[in-house]
Amino acid sequence: MTITEATGSAAGKPANERSAPDRAVLAADSTVPYTVPQPPAVVDADIWPSIATVPSTLKARVAGRAADAIFRAAVRRLPLEVRYPDGTVLGKAAPGTADAPGRRYPVMTMNRPEAFAARLGDGGLIGLGESYMAGDWDADDLTAVMEVFAARVGTLVPEPLQKLRALYLPRQPRRERNTEQNTRSNISRHYDLSNELFASFLDSTMTYSSALFPESGDALRTVAWDGFAEAQQAKIDRLLDKAGVREGTRVLEIGTGWGELALRAAARGATVYSVTLSSEQQELARQRVAEAGYADAVTIELKDYRAVEGEYDAVVSVEMIEAVGYEYWATYFQTIERVLAPGGKVAIQAITIAHDRLIATRTSYTWVHKYIFPGGVIPSVRAIEEITEKQTGLRVRERLAMGEHYAQTLRLWEERFMSRADEVAAMGFDAIFQRMWLFYLCYSRAGFETGYLDVQQIVLDHAATKHHI
Repeated sequence: MTITEATGSAAGKPANERSAPDRAVLAADSTVPYTVPQPPAVVDADIWPSIATVPSTLKARVAGRAADAIFRAAVRRLPLEVRYPDGTVLGKAAPGTADAPGRRYPVMTMNRPEAFAARLGDGGLIGLGESYMAGDWDADDLTAVMEVFAARVGTLVPEPLQKLRALYLPRQPRRERNTEQNTRSNISRHYDLSNELFASFLDSTMTYSSALFPESGDALRTVAWDGFAEAQQAKIDRLLDKAGVREGTRVLEIGTGWGELALRAAARGATVYSVTLSSEQQELARQRVAEAGYADAVTIELKDYRAVEGEYDAVVSVEMIEAVGYEYWATYFQTIERVLAPGGKVAIQAITIAHDRLIATRTSYTWVHKYIFPGGVIPSVRAIEEITEKQTGLRVRERLAMGEHYAQTLRLWEERFMSRADEVAAMGFDAIFQRMWLFYLCYSRAGFETGYLDVQQIVLDHAATKHHI
């Protein structure tokens, strides 16, 4: 999984924004099924320098006052309650009914309003996330609160002020661009955190990407943990089917994860060459392959995708393109084209964003870049289609959008992660980290719930390949 957040203006609205306010209305007694850890009174500045100290420069003070005014003006018209220590409550009143007079909107509680404003003014959405990590604010349901913002991300800041943001908001550091020299470090900062950490909230397949559940509609919103592993395998099997993987197929996997796709391809009789830049993932994936008896059929190497050689009948890649960086998307697809055998097929799973949002945000430096996925950029479907058509001989043949499945995947991860807070703490991940990870999961889920983000399974092949209808 690779998700990056986005900032900036939008020309259009998410496809299903109309329903976002309805989802945000919660029953008065509705809360998440866990307790969120609170930050310590004194934060370790060596580990969390931006959390330990509230910005206090002249810029931060001036921008903080402006950010506070903009925030207060925005939330007065949102389906959200923002409660301040002095008793002030901002936000629109929830639509009560005779049958449900106690219904209300999700609640955002300001613990330290001045610190929140200073961080927001100093760093924009980076400050929003950092202020949550620091405990400047809390939420009764963090995902519901973030849905309110995600559904209106293009209109929260007045348009004239949006144009000024680029003058003071941080830009992506050059050291985090996904060159061959930098990419290993970028990947390691996330995926090499700890195999035990990921095992604490992933299912038994150790799959870190959207599942594909058999349920749909309202039933999808209540899927349970018991069927999670099977839903992950269903996602993988569909990709392998679309790539034509069977006995004797030579498979290239770009982005190993923890080995589940390679295992399922090998079980079909394929030979798999899989590349990753995470040493932690490589170690555990190799162990799982050996234990399953497929060591002769699966090779897992620590290698940049650009260095791959050989010829393959099928290329599969699950939620890896988001880590490539938009400057290198053409290189990514050109590499795939170079190694794909005549008549071969490509099946990728990619998180996607609306094209106007991509254009507005592709050079932004965000909270997710700083704390979760350095160097990441989410593509649009249009960008994928234009790059493959103009710069490669590959063509998109088929797409399946399944964003609502990702929302529920993230819900299950969130609940599992928070239910194991004590275990995570025992691994050495403190309360600040846990609040950071919760913010990441909930922010991501809100993106899929509102339609701001989507995830696609995309099938490609050579342009010269003939198709029979």
